[in-house]
Amino acid sequence: MQLKNKDLLLTDGWINAAEFRSKRQFAVDDPATREDIATVSDLDATHAKQAIAAATTAYGHWKTVPSQERIHAVLRWAELIEENAEDLGVIISTESGKPLREAKGESLQCAALLRWYADEIQRWNTDNRPAPVSGQQNYTIKQPVGVVACITPWNFPAASVIVKAGAAILTGCTTIVKPSDLTPLIALAFARLSAAANLPAGVFNVLPCKDPTEIGNELCSNPDVRMLSFTGSTRVGKKLYAACGDTVKRLALELGGNAPFIVFDDADLDLAIDGAIGARYYNSGQICVGANRYFVHSSVYGEFARRLADRVSKMQVGNGFDPSSDIGPMINQAAIDRLTHVIESATEMGAEVLAGGGQDDASTLFFQPTVLIGMTPDMPAYTTEIFGPVTCLYEFENEDQVVALANNTEAGLAAYVYSRDTSRLARVSEALEAGVVGANSSSIFANDLPFGGIKQSGLGREHGSQGLEEYVETKSICLVSQ
Repeated sequence: MQLKNKDLLLTDGWINAAEFRSKRQFAVDDPATREDIATVSDLDATHAKQAIAAATTAYGHWKTVPSQERIHAVLRWAELIEENAEDLGVIISTESGKPLREAKGESLQCAALLRWYADEIQRWNTDNRPAPVSGQQNYTIKQPVGVVACITPWNFPAASVIVKAGAAILTGCTTIVKPSDLTPLIALAFARLSAAANLPAGVFNVLPCKDPTEIGNELCSNPDVRMLSFTGSTRVGKKLYAACGDTVKRLALELGGNAPFIVFDDADLDLAIDGAIGARYYNSGQICVGANRYFVHSSVYGEFARRLADRVSKMQVGNGFDPSSDIGPMINQAAIDRLTHVIESATEMGAEVLAGGGQDDASTLFFQPTVLIGMTPDMPAYTTEIFGPVTCLYEFENEDQVVALANNTEAGLAAYVYSRDTSRLARVSEALEAGVVGANSSSIFANDLPFGGIKQSGLGREHGSQGLEEYVETKSICLVSQ
């Protein structure tokens, strides 16, 4: 891995602003080459206890630091991220496989989000209320929750750290990050930059590990951890939800999705196809808000399918460091196996492959961008979070039918709808059971826009002022002066 700032390649844990090396080690692979790129310390529950102790001690001071001092440190962190964006992009692309331009964009977005949080938190103020008792003053203040555990995924390994830890730290919390074992290097690079930004020891800790069970159990059961923020699968999220019950932690859970993408007969097909590409093939389709079920009105189904397949068949698959690559590798063999099952089960039940359909070389983790037509709700793909470059097209006849189909899922993270009828867009957007809806757009993320799921897609929100609110307690004070 060629980095201008070689100090960014940190391979040991980070606790209390110091490197922690473990006798146990695990390898991090480049999914594009399947070669080892680093050997990282494999921390355990003992290290987790040390990190919790460090974060607890640091919290006693950090919560009392004036907000302007916290803002200054975080803005310096953002500056350092921007200054090292190229190297950070190289780290992200190497360990996750995503195209380098997307990886560098992710690192720059981290800096932009920190800046937005820092600006937004300055708008907070106390809320004064009229009191029912003469001489009494009623008002509210916001105070940090405490020590926050952040468990982050591999698909957006930088953004998922900053959206949680950045918000928590600015509100006065201290943090412990447990990154994915597939992509720990970017979280550790952020740790190095946090020290350079003079964030106090113990405010930002990182615990890499191969098996998350030991550390996860400690983070969930330790009463000094007052909040857990997790992004990942619904299955794991439910386990964490239960494990945090004994200590009644605050939880923020961003879990799996099964997003519908609806194209009505009056939709602008050029716009809808652009949106379809963005909603499925960004980050090689490995996105939680990726459209899983494309519902296309029967009158435009054939044309939409043909034009989409033509676009998809021209996409280039390759190493993320190749500027011509549109689609990078899947993260591991399990992802390949899942996509293969989705396609094979669908074609056995009558679906047809219009583009792609598998691997060019089974010795790699590259998978062809694929379009399937003739899909039906009884196929496994209908309830599978595809998490790869495979588009499944279903037909529908009317609005009531498609809304019912779209909502026929336990997930409720994202949804998309395309139509030229503004009243229909508003009506269907309100009817769809999802935390965020793209109406004639697949661009559904913004720093000032809250993001999160409903139903079994999670609890709480990230981004926006609501993302900061997750990390504070609002205290009511009823004061009578003597």
